[in-house]
Amino acid sequence: MPTMPLEPTNPRPCDTPDGWCERPEAPAEPVEAGFPDVTLADLVSFRPATPELTGEPAGFGVVGMPANFVAAASEQVIPGVLLGYPVTVRFTPTAFVFSYGDGTSARSPSGGVTWERAGVGQFTPTDTSHAYRERGTYLSGVTVEYAASVDFGTGWRAVDGVVTAASTAYPVEVVEVRTALVDRTCDEDPAGPGCG
Repeated sequence: MPTMPLEPTNPRPCDTPDGWCERPEAPAEPVEAGFPDVTLADLVSFRPATPELTGEPAGFGVVGMPANFVAAASEQVIPGVLLGYPVTVRFTPTAFVFSYGDGTSARSPSGGVTWERAGVGQFTPTDTSHAYRERGTYLSGVTVEYAASVDFGTGWRAVDGVVTAASTAYPVEVVEVRTALVDRTCDEDPAGPGCG
Protein backbone atom coordinates (compact mmCIF):
# COMPACT_ATOMS: atom_id res chain seq x y z
CA MET A 1 0.00 0.00 0.00
CA PRO A 2 1.53 3.31 -0.99
CA THR A 3 2.26 5.70 1.82
CA MET A 4 1.19 9.30 1.75
CA PRO A 5 3.93 11.86 2.26
CA LEU A 6 3.64 13.62 5.57
CA GLU A 7 3.36 17.38 5.62
CA PRO A 8 6.20 19.13 7.36
CA THR A 9 5.35 20.13 10.89
CA ASN A 10 5.84 23.83 10.11
CA PRO A 11 4.95 24.00 6.42
CA ARG A 12 4.61 27.11 4.33
CA PRO A 13 3.36 27.37 0.75
CA CYS A 14 5.99 27.51 -1.95
CA ASP A 15 6.45 26.69 -5.63
CA THR A 16 7.38 23.00 -5.31
CA PRO A 17 5.28 20.30 -7.03
CA ASP A 18 3.64 19.22 -3.79
CA GLY A 19 3.06 22.84 -2.79
CA TRP A 20 5.06 22.66 0.43
CA CYS A 21 8.61 23.34 1.40
CA GLU A 22 10.62 23.56 4.55
CA ARG A 23 10.37 26.83 6.44
CA PRO A 24 13.77 28.27 7.20
CA GLU A 25 14.55 28.68 10.84
CA ALA A 26 13.08 31.96 12.07
CA PRO A 27 15.59 34.20 13.75
CA ALA A 28 15.40 33.92 17.49
CA GLU A 29 13.69 36.77 19.29
CA PRO A 30 16.33 39.17 20.53
CA VAL A 31 17.12 38.78 24.17
CA GLU A 32 18.85 41.26 26.37
CA ALA A 33 22.03 39.20 26.53
CA GLY A 34 22.15 39.14 22.71
CA PHE A 35 22.65 42.90 22.42
CA PRO A 36 26.03 44.54 22.78
CA ASP A 37 26.86 46.50 25.89
CA VAL A 38 26.24 50.20 25.32
CA THR A 39 28.61 52.92 26.49
CA LEU A 40 28.22 56.70 26.56
CA ALA A 41 30.48 56.90 23.50
CA ASP A 42 27.89 54.85 21.57
CA LEU A 43 25.23 57.48 22.33
CA VAL A 44 27.08 60.31 20.58
CA SER A 45 24.28 60.68 17.98
CA PHE A 46 21.62 60.88 20.70
CA ARG A 47 21.65 64.18 22.60
CA PRO A 48 19.27 65.62 25.17
CA ALA A 49 17.82 69.04 24.44
CA THR A 50 19.53 72.20 25.68
CA PRO A 51 18.18 73.15 29.12
CA GLU A 52 16.66 76.60 29.67
CA LEU A 53 17.78 78.94 32.44
CA THR A 54 15.87 81.94 33.78
CA GLY A 55 16.32 84.15 36.80
CA GLU A 56 14.41 86.34 39.22
CA PRO A 57 14.33 89.28 39.13
CA ALA A 58 14.47 88.81 35.35
CA GLY A 59 17.95 89.64 34.09
CA PHE A 60 19.27 91.42 37.16
CA GLY A 61 20.23 91.04 40.79
CA VAL A 62 21.05 93.20 43.80
CA VAL A 63 24.41 93.07 45.57
CA GLY A 64 24.13 91.02 48.75
CA MET A 65 20.59 89.78 48.03
CA PRO A 66 19.60 86.39 46.59
CA ALA A 67 18.93 86.19 42.87
CA ASN A 68 16.80 83.13 42.15
CA PHE A 69 17.75 80.81 39.26
CA VAL A 70 15.37 78.27 37.71
CA ALA A 71 16.41 75.66 35.14
CA ALA A 72 13.99 73.68 32.98
CA ALA A 73 14.88 70.17 31.81
CA SER A 74 12.73 67.06 31.57
CA GLU A 75 12.96 63.37 30.73
CA GLN A 76 13.42 62.77 27.01
CA VAL A 77 12.77 59.62 24.98
CA ILE A 78 14.44 59.44 21.56
CA PRO A 79 13.94 56.60 19.04
CA GLY A 80 16.64 55.68 16.55
CA VAL A 81 19.15 53.05 15.48
CA LEU A 82 22.12 52.08 17.62
CA LEU A 83 24.82 49.59 16.65
CA GLY A 84 22.55 48.34 13.86
CA TYR A 85 19.51 47.73 16.09
CA PRO A 86 16.31 49.75 16.48
CA VAL A 87 16.48 51.36 19.90
CA THR A 88 14.84 53.88 22.20
CA VAL A 89 17.16 56.04 24.31
CA ARG A 90 15.92 57.73 27.47
CA PHE A 91 17.62 60.66 29.22
CA THR A 92 16.50 61.43 32.78
CA PRO A 93 17.78 64.58 34.58
CA THR A 94 19.55 63.66 37.81
CA ALA A 95 21.47 66.83 38.76
CA PHE A 96 21.68 70.53 37.91
CA VAL A 97 25.02 72.33 38.23
CA PHE A 98 24.53 76.10 38.32
CA SER A 99 27.45 78.36 37.40
CA TYR A 100 26.82 81.92 38.55
CA GLY A 101 29.50 83.63 36.48
CA ASP A 102 31.50 84.95 39.43
CA GLY A 103 33.59 81.81 39.94
CA THR A 104 31.05 80.08 42.19
CA SER A 105 28.73 77.20 41.42
CA ALA A 106 26.16 75.02 43.16
CA ARG A 107 24.81 71.54 42.56
CA SER A 108 21.12 70.73 43.03
CA PRO A 109 18.97 67.63 42.48
CA SER A 110 16.32 69.85 40.87
CA GLY A 111 16.17 72.88 38.63
CA GLY A 112 14.60 75.01 41.37
CA VAL A 113 11.28 76.84 41.46
CA THR A 114 10.11 80.42 41.15
CA TRP A 115 9.48 82.45 44.28
CA GLU A 116 5.78 82.50 43.46
CA ARG A 117 5.58 78.73 43.09
CA ALA A 118 7.51 78.28 46.33
CA GLY A 119 5.05 80.63 48.04
CA VAL A 120 7.75 83.03 49.25
CA GLY A 121 8.53 86.71 48.69
CA GLN A 122 11.12 88.20 46.37
CA PHE A 123 14.76 87.95 47.46
CA THR A 124 14.04 84.92 49.65
CA PRO A 125 16.93 82.41 49.51
CA THR A 126 16.18 79.16 47.63
CA ASP A 127 18.14 76.00 46.90
CA THR A 128 19.26 77.47 43.57
CA SER A 129 19.65 81.17 44.45
CA HIS A 130 22.90 83.10 44.68
CA ALA A 131 23.90 86.41 46.25
CA TYR A 132 26.52 88.38 44.32
CA ARG A 133 29.13 90.36 46.29
CA GLU A 134 29.89 93.01 43.68
CA ARG A 135 28.01 94.83 41.00
CA GLY A 136 28.66 94.00 37.37
CA THR A 137 27.38 91.81 34.55
CA TYR A 138 27.74 88.06 35.09
CA LEU A 139 27.17 85.27 32.56
CA SER A 140 25.43 82.48 34.45
CA GLY A 141 24.55 79.05 33.12
CA VAL A 142 23.43 75.57 34.06
CA THR A 143 24.70 72.13 33.09
CA VAL A 144 22.21 69.28 33.47
CA GLU A 145 23.45 65.75 34.13
CA TYR A 146 21.27 63.02 32.61
CA ALA A 147 21.21 59.31 33.39
CA ALA A 148 20.94 57.38 30.12
CA SER A 149 19.17 54.09 29.46
CA VAL A 150 18.41 52.13 26.30
CA ASP A 151 15.63 49.78 25.23
CA PHE A 152 16.15 47.36 22.32
CA GLY A 153 12.60 46.05 22.81
CA THR A 154 13.44 43.94 25.85
CA GLY A 155 13.17 46.59 28.59
CA TRP A 156 15.28 49.46 29.84
CA ARG A 157 19.00 48.94 30.43
CA ALA A 158 21.03 51.60 32.25
CA VAL A 159 24.18 52.99 30.64
CA ASP A 160 27.06 53.73 33.01
CA GLY A 161 27.94 57.40 33.51
CA VAL A 162 26.07 60.62 32.75
CA VAL A 163 25.39 62.67 29.65
CA THR A 164 25.51 66.45 30.08
CA ALA A 165 23.81 69.33 28.31
CA ALA A 166 24.60 73.00 28.99
CA SER A 167 22.33 76.02 28.68
CA THR A 168 23.20 79.11 26.75
CA ALA A 169 24.64 81.95 28.84
CA TYR A 170 22.12 83.90 30.91
CA PRO A 171 23.40 87.44 31.65
CA VAL A 172 22.66 88.95 35.05
CA GLU A 173 23.17 92.67 35.67
CA VAL A 174 23.96 93.07 39.37
CA VAL A 175 23.35 96.53 40.83
CA GLU A 176 23.75 98.20 44.20
CA VAL A 177 20.74 99.59 46.00
CA ARG A 178 21.19 102.35 48.53
CA THR A 179 18.43 103.63 50.74
CA ALA A 180 18.14 106.83 52.70
CA LEU A 181 15.56 108.16 55.11
CA VAL A 182 14.05 111.31 53.67
CA ASP A 183 11.12 113.46 54.65
CA ARG A 184 9.81 113.79 51.07
CA THR A 185 9.59 111.51 48.02
CA CYS A 186 11.51 112.22 44.79
CA ASP A 187 8.24 113.34 43.21
CA GLU A 188 7.86 115.90 45.97
CA ASP A 189 11.54 116.95 46.00
CA PRO A 190 13.32 115.96 42.74
CA ALA A 191 16.59 117.43 44.06
CA GLY A 192 16.47 115.38 47.28
CA PRO A 193 18.95 112.63 48.31
CA GLY A 194 18.93 109.68 45.89
CA CYS A 195 16.79 111.56 43.37
CA GLY A 196 17.72 112.86 39.97
